[in-house]
Amino acid sequence: MKDNFTEEEKRGFYKAIYSRRDVRSHFTSKPIEDDILSKILHAAHHAPSVGFSQPWNFILIKDIETKKKIKESFEEEKNRSSQLVEEPKRSKYLSFKLEGILESPVNLCVTYDPSKFGPFVIGRSSIPEAGLYSVCCAIQNLWLSARTEGIGLGWVSILSNETLKENLELPEHVVPVAYLCLGYVDDFAEKPDLETAGWLPRLELKDVVYFEKWNDQKNENWRSIQKMIRENFDYA
Repeated sequence: MKDNFTEEEKRGFYKAIYSRRDVRSHFTSKPIEDDILSKILHAAHHAPSVGFSQPWNFILIKDIETKKKIKESFEEEKNRSSQLVEEPKRSKYLSFKLEGILESPVNLCVTYDPSKFGPFVIGRSSIPEAGLYSVCCAIQNLWLSARTEGIGLGWVSILSNETLKENLELPEHVVPVAYLCLGYVDDFAEKPDLETAGWLPRLELKDVVYFEKWNDQKNENWRSIQKMIRENFDYA
């Protein structure tokens, strides 16, 4: 087929996936060019969506006062959530750098609007959450596109959605799904920060793949790929 990817293009695709990082620090002061930011947003907007509903919106943020209010919410939520774990994990958690709200030149809130194209969306009547899943697909597109452009992206999930709705003046029915920090970085880490810090290990692929039924890892009909999965190739 004429539209098949070349071997070089395939390598570039996998490089973006395996070198993508959730960036919280090392942002530089270099601004993101408008043409690059536009390319990234176009990539996000071309994500698959249930019933072709395209239920996302993207709110770009540079205003320092807005950023400060979001940062305050982060600090409050981080302190609150720290009470859910005991020492010494609590201190370790509090020591992590988990956002780059003020340091990154662009913040971006990605939202979900379930009202787009009316109440009936093909494919959403059986699984209402499919709309939210579609927004997550757009975020992944955006993340990989940013990585290919050398731009770091960090997803700040330690936030109050009510704070986001208030400060970004979101309509009541619109749901904030992701608050993202974007900017050029000094370097992309070899491994995810939380893996390097020993917070959680990377699971091996063989431990998360089942065959035909839940928890079946030795189905004879899948013997060949079972061996390949056990090799646990590390492309990162």
